[in-house]
Amino acid sequence: MTNFVFAYRGGSGMATTPEAQKKAMAAWGAWFGALGADLVEGGSPLGAASTVHPDGSSTDGGAAGLTGYSVVSATDLAAAATLAKGCPLLADGGTVEVYEALPM
Repeated sequence: MTNFVFAYRGGSGMATTPEAQKKAMAAWGAWFGALGADLVEGGSPLGAASTVHPDGSSTDGGAAGLTGYSVVSATDLAAAATLAKGCPLLADGGTVEVYEALPM
């Protein structure tokens, strides 16, 4: 099995009411539960970002609006992409990029 990183982008943002937060947490919890042993690390949402440039300067914000990540284990990229199809962020207008984590 190989590890894959799910990079989350977009969506409507963090839920702002207690009811919406509860609903969102339930959806993510159900998906993580469905992933079972394939879920290596639940990861977390991401907040403010800074981009450091080759000249040492930095600017506010990331280059592409990464909103969170998780790590899963799968047999190959296609299997990992299939696991990503259940992500609650997709129903909220976001996307999931799937990257193979290469061994070092």
